[in-house]
Amino acid sequence: MPLCWWAKIRRACAETSEADLLALIARLNADPAVHGILVQLPLPKHLNADLVINAIDPAKDVDGFHISNVGLLGTGQKAMVPCTPLGCLMMLRDHHGSLAGMNAVVVGRSNIVGKPMAQLLLGDSCTVTIAHSRTKDLATVCRGADILVAAVGRAEMITGDMVKPGATVIDVGINRLERDGKARLVGDVHYASAAAVAGAITPVPGGVGPMTIACLLANTLTACCRRHGLPEPEGLTA
Repeated sequence: MPLCWWAKIRRACAETSEADLLALIARLNADPAVHGILVQLPLPKHLNADLVINAIDPAKDVDGFHISNVGLLGTGQKAMVPCTPLGCLMMLRDHHGSLAGMNAVVVGRSNIVGKPMAQLLLGDSCTVTIAHSRTKDLATVCRGADILVAAVGRAEMITGDMVKPGATVIDVGINRLERDGKARLVGDVHYASAAAVAGAITPVPGGVGPMTIACLLANTLTACCRRHGLPEPEGLTA
C-alpha cells in the first residue's frame, strides 16, 4: 500500500495562475500515493477560492471544504469534516461525555468554523443557536449557553459577563495585538474575565490550534483507509 501522506498547497503567490493551480490539483487528485489535499487560505484575489476548493477530489478533501462534503455533513451523512470544528467536538466529548440536550451557542457564521461547528453540535443532539457580530443583545444570547464557541474573528469580543457560570468555552479565535510595544496572540474571548466564570475554557494559543493539526492528520488517515477499503480508526471522525 502506498505511503499515506497529504499534499499541502501553500498560499499561492501573485504570479500563480488559476490554470496552473487547477492543473496541480488535478495531478494530485490522480496520484494514488496522495490521500489528502488542502489549499492554504486565503488565496490571492485573482484566484477563485470556491473553484479551487471544489476542484479537489472530495475523497481527498481533508479540510472538509468541498461542496460535496459540506452537503454530506449538513444532511448527517459520512463526510470529511473541517478540522477545527472536529477538534472542538472531540474536546467537548472528552470533557462532557454526552452533549445531548445541552444549549450551545456558536458565535460566528463562517463556512470554515461557525456553520460546520453548528452542524456537528446538532449531530450530537445539542440545542444550537448561531450568533454573530450583528446579533441583537449578543450578551444575553451567550449567557444562555452551556457550551459557548467563539469563532467571530474579533479580539476579546466575548467577555466574562457574557458567560454563563460553569459554561464550557471554546475559543477558536486567533488575533494579533500590540500591547506595551510587544505583539501577542489573543482569542475572541477575554480569557481572564471568562476563566473566572467558566467551568472550562480553552486558551489562545495552545488550545484549539493543536487539535486542528491533529484532526488534519486524522482526516488524512481516514481518507487513506477509505481509499484502500480498510476499517476506519475509531474515535477520529464525527
